[in-house]
Amino acid sequence: MRNSASPLGEPRGICLINLENVAFNYGGGDLLSEVSLRLAPGSFHFLTGPSGAGKSTFLKLCYGDLLATSGHVTLFDRNVRDLSRDEMALTRRRIGVVHQDCQFLDHLPLLSNVGLPLTVAGKAVQDSDIKDLLTWVGLEKLTNALPPSLSGGERQRAALARAVIMGPDVILADEPTGNLDWDMSLRLLALLVELNRMGKTILIATHDLNLIRQAKSQVATRVLRIAKRRLQLAGADL
Repeated sequence: MRNSASPLGEPRGICLINLENVAFNYGGGDLLSEVSLRLAPGSFHFLTGPSGAGKSTFLKLCYGDLLATSGHVTLFDRNVRDLSRDEMALTRRRIGVVHQDCQFLDHLPLLSNVGLPLTVAGKAVQDSDIKDLLTWVGLEKLTNALPPSLSGGERQRAALARAVIMGPDVILADEPTGNLDWDMSLRLLALLVELNRMGKTILIATHDLNLIRQAKSQVATRVLRIAKRRLQLAGADL
């Protein structure tokens, strides 16, 4: 078996996100240990493992929301520990995140919620551009809807639209289909596959092996598994 401390993911070359011999703990024993990963432009990865294995923590390390207890994390060739607060904010604009429990501002219509990253970044907000994005995720008829009225699938597609509004290079998705039925899961997967074909790097944390099998029939993917605190390439038994 490949050494868990060796770089998984893509071969040497251009790297957007790089974790090298990373460990993380919340004050007790290590949740993750000797973790290494390279994410290259245009790659598509799945991250699997049992509940509590550290998948969400791993994603947070990948976009600088958590700092590794030891080891090195670089985002776009910059060590996260060397980034100022403003530099980290700019770096995160290149990484779109779809959270497992997507949060919206309930008093704002969907159009405003999806465009919020642009507003926060001080960029000009063009309603026509946001509407085009909502059309892409199949929510063009819900631009004025308030978040509490959305179904689970609509919320997840809105979260994906918000994650890509800044034109990021990388999309990280944490159990994006966890609360969706199969048909809606396939619809969301199709959007992520389309983003990958446009050149975006995709990393999806999921426990849904059927979703992984479906993706493998559509696009070249690498499947990673967290087991016993370490990151491994999953076998062909998926």
